[in-house]
Formats: sequence, C-alpha cells, structure tokens
Amino acid sequence: MSPEGGWRSYAAAYAALSPRLRDRTFVVLGTSHYGTPDAFGVTAKPFRTPAGDSRPDAALVEELAASGGAAVRREDYCHAVEHSIEFQVVFLQRLFGPQVRVVPILCGPFARGARHGLPEDHAGVAAFVEALRTVARRERGRVFFVLGVDLAHVGRRYGDAEAARAHERGMIRVADRDRERLDRIQAGDAAGFWRLVQEGGDDLKWCGSSALYTLLRTVDGVRGDLLGYEQWNIDDESVVTFAGLKFREEERQSG
Repeated sequence: MSPEGGWRSYAAAYAALSPRLRDRTFVVLGTSHYGTPDAFGVTAKPFRTPAGDSRPDAALVEELAASGGAAVRREDYCHAVEHSIEFQVVFLQRLFGPQVRVVPILCGPFARGARHGLPEDHAGVAAFVEALRTVARRERGRVFFVLGVDLAHVGRRYGDAEAARAHERGMIRVADRDRERLDRIQAGDAAGFWRLVQEGGDDLKWCGSSALYTLLRTVDGVRGDLLGYEQWNIDDESVVTFAGLKFREEERQSG
C-alpha cells in the first residue's frame, strides 16, 4: 500500500514488532504485480534504499530455490520494479538497521485455484508451500514473516463500471465482505478464506490473497489480530482497501 494512503495501518503493524526481533531473518511475502501466475519469485540480491543495503539470507533463498519445485522463479527484474516488498524493507530498516536480513518472496496470483479447488491443486504451488513450511518449522524462532499486501481494488481505475468513494454506498458492502475474509484469516482458516476469494471470481480483486493464503498454509496454528481496517481513494473514482494485522502461533499442546 502506498505510504501516503496506508500510513495508519503501517504504523499499527510495525509498532507491534519488538526490538528483540532485530537478529531474525524476515521472510517477506509480497504481492507480485508483474510475475508469473502460480509461481513464487525469489532473489538473492540486497535491496538498496536511502538507508543502505539490506542483507539477503542467501542460504535460505538457495534452499527454497532448490527444494521449492518448478513454481520457483529467480525474478531479479520483478523485484527491481515491485514495491510490495521494497516498502517493507524500508520500514524494517527503520526499526532494525540498514542491514536487516531478508528473504524476499513475490507471490504470483493463484490462477489454478481461482474458481475451483485450492491453490495447492497446482503441483508447483504445493511443492513450494511445503518447502517453505519445512523452513518455517525448522527455523522457528529464527525466521519472522512479514507480508506486503493490500486488499480490494474497486472503481473505474480497476475496470469497474461505477466510480467508488471510500466508506460510501457500495464500499460499505465491500467493507462487510472484506471483514468476512479477514475473519477467516484471523481464524487461520485457509480453505474458508479461499472459498470467499473464489466467490464471484474474486470481483473484489484482492491482489494480496496469494501471499495471505501462503502464510496460512505455511505457519502451524497461525492466528491473526486485526489492528485496523481502512479504505483510501487512490483517485477520485477508485478505492483500495487494506488493513494492519499481527499474527501469532497458537500455543502447542503437549501430551
């Protein structure tokens, strides 16, 4: 989300991060606006920002590239022009220093599961999610997931016949539908969330759905807390919706 529109949600989400996370590797799942559908774009290059160069966790990037299957793409070009992860790197640098350690993963749209079934019905998606799940389990306590996503895109800029105004008329119903999806995300219900995405062929155009779904399938017992929900007129006739969330793992039961 553009910082000038989403600063409240960014502030709420990043305020939830503890200074104790400084030495973690941040696995950043971002929306891919330019990459291949049903694919995950990785890069081992650092991000160069006004704060300095980030540090790639090259070992984890190479592991995912080797074990993630045919859906993995080395997408240096897409990372160079994509803002969804780059914004998160800037904010992470502000909190934890310029050389924050990052594994950037661009999540392409899930075309195979757009109308029927689930995204992992695509063998490549299933293989990558399993590889990332293996890393998340093994490196629990060392990696930390951050998502660079937004939600609905409504109005003439996005191909709709009618203009949209934030929190007015049809956008009130959009807010209700957004919250239905956010409820499933907070509950860790990947399949239930995806059923809602499929309704109407995702007429809400949630471009962050693939990254959110990947998180829900990757982290065991993940649950979310909604910190804030917003709508923003990106122009006079079009609205983007977005939210700040924090995620946690449910306590594991023993015995």
